[in-house]
Amino acid sequence: MKLFALLAAGAIALTASTLQAADSQQPAHALDFQAKTIEGESVDLEKYKGQVVLIVNVASKCGLTPQYEGLQAIYEKYQDKGFVVLGFPCNQFKGQEPGTDAEIKQFCTTKYDVSFPLFSKLEVNGEGAAPLYKYLTSRNTEPVGSGEISWNFEKFVIGRDGQVAARFSPRTKPEAPEVIKAIEAEL
Repeated sequence: MKLFALLAAGAIALTASTLQAADSQQPAHALDFQAKTIEGESVDLEKYKGQVVLIVNVASKCGLTPQYEGLQAIYEKYQDKGFVVLGFPCNQFKGQEPGTDAEIKQFCTTKYDVSFPLFSKLEVNGEGAAPLYKYLTSRNTEPVGSGEISWNFEKFVIGRDGQVAARFSPRTKPEAPEVIKAIEAEL
């Protein structure tokens, strides 16, 4: 009976240490996640490693929605140099992205001619935040620092190595000199 108790205690300890080890494994970089495209296909973001990536939480009914123009413009300007914009719709800020994925895609392509990759609507803050955004907001990245997403169109520049290189507030336009400088520094 004592042997059984010792074996059971050992198994519990082993299971607990295995769970701790799994919990303590942090992603190696910002692209160490999967996401669902706006068409519903699961994609490993690792496929963008080696490129400079601008990750943005977007919304169709926001005062900042015209930033889609700037996002598309810089995507077109730098895509041949290994740059990509990844748009992640989010409805957490005053319900400014209420549509379905199909409606969001239609809006973006017809109103702003968006051709950069768009993903399925997700949450960027709180308990339900997507793992990608939990990772991004945990990094103390200049000039914004760490912490929750403040509004639609917050921007993260990811270097070719997959590391977060810069974070910009929603009101900082995609074509702002400081954003362009951060992108060009990584290219």
